[in-house]
Amino acid sequence: MRKEVYSGDGRRLAVEISGDPGGSPVFLLHGTPGSRLGPAPRPMLLYHQQVLLITYDRPGYGPSDPLPGRTVAHVAADVAAIADALGFERFAVVGRSGGGPHALACAALLADRVTRVAVLVSLAPRDADGLDWFAGMAASNVSEYSKALASPDRLAASLRKRSVAIRSDPVRLLSQLRRDLTESDLRVVADAGVRAMLLRNYREALRVSADGWVDDALSFCSPWGFNPADISVPVLLWHGEQDVFSPPSHTRWLAARIPSVTAILQPAAAHFGSLRVLPDIVTWLLGGRQPVATAGHD
Repeated sequence: MRKEVYSGDGRRLAVEISGDPGGSPVFLLHGTPGSRLGPAPRPMLLYHQQVLLITYDRPGYGPSDPLPGRTVAHVAADVAAIADALGFERFAVVGRSGGGPHALACAALLADRVTRVAVLVSLAPRDADGLDWFAGMAASNVSEYSKALASPDRLAASLRKRSVAIRSDPVRLLSQLRRDLTESDLRVVADAGVRAMLLRNYREALRVSADGWVDDALSFCSPWGFNPADISVPVLLWHGEQDVFSPPSHTRWLAARIPSVTAILQPAAAHFGSLRVLPDIVTWLLGGRQPVATAGHD
Protein backbone atom coordinates (compact mmCIF):
# COMPACT_ATOMS: atom_id res chain seq x y z
CA MET A 1 0.00 0.00 0.00
CA ARG A 2 1.40 3.39 -0.99
CA LYS A 3 0.99 6.49 1.14
CA GLU A 4 2.23 10.06 0.96
CA VAL A 5 3.70 11.56 4.12
CA TYR A 6 4.94 15.11 4.56
CA SER A 7 8.16 15.93 6.36
CA GLY A 8 8.48 18.62 8.99
CA ASP A 9 9.60 21.10 6.33
CA GLY A 10 6.72 20.25 4.00
CA ARG A 11 8.40 17.86 1.56
CA ARG A 12 6.43 14.96 0.09
CA LEU A 13 7.75 11.46 0.87
CA ALA A 14 6.50 8.41 -1.02
CA VAL A 15 5.98 5.54 1.44
CA GLU A 16 5.21 1.86 0.84
CA ILE A 17 3.72 -0.36 3.55
CA SER A 18 3.61 -4.16 3.31
CA GLY A 19 3.34 -7.23 5.50
CA ASP A 20 1.22 -7.74 8.62
CA PRO A 21 -0.88 -4.62 9.46
CA GLY A 22 -0.72 -5.58 13.12
CA GLY A 23 2.94 -6.55 13.06
CA SER A 24 6.05 -4.98 14.55
CA PRO A 25 7.17 -1.95 12.48
CA VAL A 26 10.49 -2.27 10.63
CA PHE A 27 11.91 0.43 8.34
CA LEU A 28 13.93 -0.87 5.37
CA LEU A 29 16.14 1.85 3.85
CA HIS A 30 16.95 1.26 0.18
CA GLY A 31 20.26 1.22 -1.67
CA THR A 32 21.83 3.68 -4.15
CA PRO A 33 20.24 4.20 -6.57
CA GLY A 34 17.06 2.73 -5.18
CA SER A 35 13.46 3.19 -4.19
CA ARG A 36 10.72 2.00 -1.87
CA LEU A 37 10.09 -0.82 -4.36
CA GLY A 38 13.55 -2.28 -3.88
CA PRO A 39 14.53 -5.74 -2.64
CA ALA A 40 12.61 -6.84 0.45
CA PRO A 41 11.43 -10.08 2.08
CA ARG A 42 8.36 -11.57 0.42
CA PRO A 43 4.97 -10.41 1.82
CA MET A 44 4.01 -13.93 2.99
CA LEU A 45 7.26 -14.15 4.94
CA LEU A 46 6.56 -10.78 6.53
CA TYR A 47 3.14 -12.04 7.60
CA HIS A 48 4.75 -15.17 9.04
CA GLN A 49 7.24 -13.03 10.97
CA GLN A 50 4.47 -10.62 12.03
CA VAL A 51 6.31 -7.66 10.51
CA LEU A 52 4.89 -4.44 9.14
CA LEU A 53 7.55 -3.28 6.67
CA ILE A 54 7.90 0.41 5.86
CA THR A 55 9.98 1.55 2.91
CA TYR A 56 10.17 5.04 1.42
CA ASP A 57 11.91 6.96 -1.34
CA ARG A 58 14.68 9.17 0.01
CA PRO A 59 14.47 12.80 -1.20
CA GLY A 60 14.94 13.03 -4.96
CA TYR A 61 14.07 9.38 -5.66
CA GLY A 62 10.76 8.37 -7.25
CA PRO A 63 8.04 10.93 -6.44
CA SER A 64 9.67 12.08 -3.16
CA ASP A 65 10.56 15.77 -3.29
CA PRO A 66 14.30 16.51 -3.53
CA LEU A 67 16.35 18.03 -0.72
CA PRO A 68 19.50 19.52 -2.29
CA GLY A 69 22.51 19.46 0.01
CA ARG A 70 21.06 16.87 2.36
CA THR A 71 23.42 15.04 4.68
CA VAL A 72 23.20 11.42 5.78
CA ALA A 73 21.87 12.68 9.13
CA HIS A 74 18.81 14.24 7.43
CA VAL A 75 17.23 10.80 7.11
CA ALA A 76 16.47 10.64 10.83
CA ALA A 77 13.95 13.48 10.70
CA ASP A 78 12.18 11.92 7.70
CA VAL A 79 11.98 8.48 9.33
CA ALA A 80 10.62 10.10 12.50
CA ALA A 81 8.01 12.01 10.46
CA ILE A 82 6.86 8.80 8.74
CA ALA A 83 6.70 6.93 12.07
CA ASP A 84 4.64 9.77 13.57
CA ALA A 85 2.26 9.79 10.59
CA LEU A 86 1.76 6.02 10.89
CA GLY A 87 1.41 6.11 14.67
CA PHE A 88 4.59 4.23 15.64
CA GLU A 89 6.52 5.30 18.71
CA ARG A 90 9.14 2.52 18.56
CA PHE A 91 10.51 0.67 15.54
CA ALA A 92 13.51 -1.20 14.13
CA VAL A 93 15.59 -0.13 11.12
CA VAL A 94 17.58 -2.01 8.50
CA GLY A 95 19.62 -0.38 5.73
CA ARG A 96 21.29 -2.13 2.81
CA SER A 97 24.17 -0.70 0.76
CA GLY A 98 23.42 3.03 0.35
CA GLY A 99 20.77 2.64 3.02
CA GLY A 100 23.43 1.50 5.52
CA PRO A 101 24.82 4.92 6.49
CA HIS A 102 21.24 6.19 6.77
CA ALA A 103 20.30 3.34 9.11
CA LEU A 104 23.29 4.26 11.27
CA ALA A 105 22.00 7.84 11.36
CA CYS A 106 18.71 6.55 12.78
CA ALA A 107 20.64 4.55 15.39
CA ALA A 108 22.63 7.63 16.42
CA LEU A 109 19.91 10.27 16.29
CA LEU A 110 16.72 8.38 17.18
CA ALA A 111 18.04 6.29 20.06
CA ASP A 112 14.89 6.92 22.11
CA ARG A 113 12.70 5.41 19.37
CA VAL A 114 14.83 2.79 17.60
CA THR A 115 14.95 -0.71 19.13
CA ARG A 116 17.61 -2.36 16.96
CA VAL A 117 19.44 -1.46 13.75
CA ALA A 118 20.90 -3.77 11.10
CA VAL A 119 23.33 -2.53 8.46
CA LEU A 120 24.23 -4.59 5.40
CA VAL A 121 27.18 -3.94 3.03
CA SER A 122 27.55 -0.32 4.12
CA LEU A 123 30.17 2.31 3.46
CA ALA A 124 32.06 3.96 6.31
CA PRO A 125 32.37 7.76 6.54
CA ARG A 126 34.64 9.29 3.90
CA ASP A 127 36.73 10.93 6.63
CA ALA A 128 37.12 7.64 8.56
CA ASP A 129 40.40 7.90 10.44
CA GLY A 130 42.89 5.21 9.48
CA LEU A 131 40.75 3.70 6.68
CA ASP A 132 41.96 3.55 3.07
CA TRP A 133 38.48 4.37 1.80
CA PHE A 134 39.00 3.37 -1.85
CA ALA A 135 41.00 0.18 -1.19
CA GLY A 136 39.27 -2.86 -2.69
CA MET A 137 36.57 -0.75 -4.38
CA ALA A 138 35.50 -1.32 -8.00
CA ALA A 139 36.83 1.21 -10.50
CA SER A 140 33.31 2.39 -11.36
CA ASN A 141 32.61 3.39 -7.75
CA VAL A 142 36.07 4.92 -7.32
CA SER A 143 35.32 7.11 -10.35
CA GLU A 144 31.89 8.13 -9.08
CA TYR A 145 33.02 9.03 -5.57
CA SER A 146 36.16 10.77 -6.84
CA LYS A 147 33.94 13.04 -8.93
CA ALA A 148 31.78 13.70 -5.85
CA LEU A 149 34.90 14.85 -4.00
CA ALA A 150 36.58 16.83 -6.79
CA SER A 151 33.71 18.15 -8.91
CA PRO A 152 30.10 17.74 -7.75
CA ASP A 153 28.88 19.35 -10.98
CA ARG A 154 30.70 16.71 -13.07
CA LEU A 155 29.20 13.99 -10.91
CA ALA A 156 25.71 15.40 -11.34
CA ALA A 157 26.10 15.65 -15.11
CA SER A 158 27.42 12.10 -15.32
CA LEU A 159 24.67 10.54 -13.22
CA ARG A 160 21.92 12.51 -14.95
CA LYS A 161 23.16 11.31 -18.33
CA ARG A 162 23.26 7.70 -17.09
CA SER A 163 19.81 8.00 -15.52
CA VAL A 164 18.20 9.04 -18.81
CA ALA A 165 19.41 5.82 -20.43
CA ILE A 166 18.52 3.69 -17.39
CA ARG A 167 15.05 5.23 -17.16
CA SER A 168 14.25 4.08 -20.69
CA ASP A 169 15.91 0.68 -20.18
CA PRO A 170 16.71 -0.31 -16.55
CA VAL A 171 18.55 -3.39 -17.84
CA ARG A 172 21.37 -0.98 -18.69
CA LEU A 173 22.24 -0.49 -15.02
CA LEU A 174 22.31 -4.22 -14.36
CA SER A 175 24.48 -4.66 -17.45
CA GLN A 176 26.88 -1.97 -16.20
CA LEU A 177 27.02 -3.58 -12.76
CA ARG A 178 27.73 -7.03 -14.22
CA ARG A 179 31.25 -5.93 -15.17
CA ASP A 180 32.13 -5.77 -11.48
CA LEU A 181 29.99 -8.62 -10.15
CA THR A 182 31.77 -11.53 -8.51
CA GLU A 183 30.79 -15.12 -9.22
CA SER A 184 28.84 -15.06 -5.97
CA ASP A 185 26.82 -11.98 -6.99
CA LEU A 186 26.24 -13.34 -10.49
CA ARG A 187 24.51 -16.35 -8.94
CA VAL A 188 22.23 -14.08 -6.93
CA VAL A 189 21.18 -11.85 -9.84
CA ALA A 190 20.74 -14.87 -12.12
CA ASP A 191 17.47 -15.48 -10.28
CA ALA A 192 14.63 -14.17 -12.46
CA GLY A 193 12.67 -12.90 -9.45
CA VAL A 194 15.66 -10.96 -8.11
CA ARG A 195 16.34 -9.42 -11.52
CA ALA A 196 12.72 -8.36 -11.93
CA MET A 197 12.74 -6.78 -8.48
CA LEU A 198 15.97 -4.89 -9.16
CA LEU A 199 14.73 -3.60 -12.51
CA ARG A 200 11.47 -2.37 -10.95
CA ASN A 201 13.52 -0.73 -8.21
CA TYR A 202 15.85 1.14 -10.59
CA ARG A 203 13.01 2.23 -12.89
CA GLU A 204 11.07 3.75 -9.98
CA ALA A 205 14.18 5.31 -8.42
CA LEU A 206 15.01 7.33 -11.53
CA ARG A 207 11.63 7.86 -13.16
CA VAL A 208 11.44 11.54 -12.19
CA SER A 209 15.09 12.58 -11.98
CA ALA A 210 18.59 11.58 -10.89
CA ASP A 211 18.51 13.99 -7.93
CA GLY A 212 18.35 11.26 -5.29
CA TRP A 213 21.31 9.40 -6.80
CA VAL A 214 23.39 12.57 -7.00
CA ASP A 215 22.55 13.67 -3.46
CA ASP A 216 23.24 10.21 -2.02
CA ALA A 217 26.72 10.13 -3.57
CA LEU A 218 27.51 13.65 -2.36
CA SER A 219 26.25 12.93 1.15
CA PHE A 220 28.42 9.80 1.49
CA CYS A 221 31.51 11.89 0.66
CA SER A 222 30.61 14.73 3.04
CA PRO A 223 30.50 14.78 6.86
CA TRP A 224 27.62 12.51 7.88
CA GLY A 225 26.38 14.70 10.71
CA PHE A 226 26.88 12.18 13.53
CA ASN A 227 29.59 10.03 15.07
CA PRO A 228 29.12 6.22 14.83
CA ALA A 229 30.91 5.97 18.20
CA ASP A 230 27.92 7.73 19.81
CA ILE A 231 25.48 4.98 18.82
CA SER A 232 23.98 3.31 21.90
CA VAL A 233 21.33 0.98 20.45
CA PRO A 234 22.19 -2.62 19.42
CA VAL A 235 23.62 -2.76 15.89
CA LEU A 236 24.20 -5.77 13.63
CA LEU A 237 26.66 -5.30 10.76
CA TRP A 238 26.71 -7.81 7.87
CA HIS A 239 29.13 -7.82 4.95
CA GLY A 240 30.27 -10.19 2.22
CA GLU A 241 34.05 -10.52 2.17
CA GLN A 242 34.08 -10.49 -1.67
CA ASP A 243 32.22 -7.16 -1.97
CA VAL A 244 33.84 -4.66 -4.36
CA PHE A 245 31.08 -2.03 -4.27
CA SER A 246 31.32 -1.40 -0.51
CA PRO A 247 34.59 -3.02 0.63
CA PRO A 248 34.36 -5.13 3.82
CA SER A 249 37.10 -3.00 5.40
CA HIS A 250 34.40 -0.34 5.85
CA THR A 251 32.35 -2.64 8.06
CA ARG A 252 35.47 -3.61 10.02
CA TRP A 253 36.11 0.07 10.66
CA LEU A 254 32.53 0.61 11.86
CA ALA A 255 32.63 -2.53 14.02
CA ALA A 256 35.71 -1.24 15.84
CA ARG A 257 33.90 1.97 16.82
CA ILE A 258 30.22 1.25 17.45
CA PRO A 259 29.81 0.21 21.11
CA SER A 260 26.88 -2.26 21.06
CA VAL A 261 27.76 -4.03 17.84
CA THR A 262 27.85 -7.51 16.35
CA ALA A 263 29.68 -7.89 13.03
CA ILE A 264 29.25 -10.80 10.62
CA LEU A 265 31.57 -11.10 7.63
CA GLN A 266 30.53 -13.82 5.21
CA PRO A 267 33.62 -15.29 3.48
CA ALA A 268 32.06 -16.45 0.19
CA ALA A 269 29.46 -13.69 -0.22
CA ALA A 270 29.67 -10.35 -2.00
CA HIS A 271 27.40 -7.31 -2.33
CA PHE A 272 24.12 -8.85 -3.48
CA GLY A 273 24.43 -11.74 -1.04
CA SER A 274 22.84 -9.31 1.41
CA LEU A 275 19.51 -9.91 -0.34
CA ARG A 276 19.51 -13.53 0.75
CA VAL A 277 20.09 -12.79 4.44
CA LEU A 278 17.41 -10.11 4.76
CA PRO A 279 14.80 -12.50 6.26
CA ASP A 280 17.27 -13.64 8.94
CA ILE A 281 18.21 -10.02 9.59
CA VAL A 282 14.55 -9.15 10.17
CA THR A 283 14.31 -12.03 12.65
CA TRP A 284 17.21 -10.51 14.60
CA LEU A 285 15.63 -7.05 14.49
CA LEU A 286 12.59 -8.49 16.27
CA GLY A 287 14.72 -9.92 19.07
CA GLY A 288 15.61 -13.29 17.55
CA ARG A 289 19.01 -14.88 17.14
CA GLN A 290 21.58 -13.41 14.80
CA PRO A 291 22.46 -14.96 11.41
CA VAL A 292 25.46 -17.26 11.42
CA ALA A 293 28.42 -16.73 9.08
CA THR A 294 29.39 -19.82 7.11
CA ALA A 295 32.43 -20.76 5.06
CA GLY A 296 30.33 -22.08 2.16
CA HIS A 297 28.57 -20.31 -0.67
CA ASP A 298 26.25 -17.44 0.09
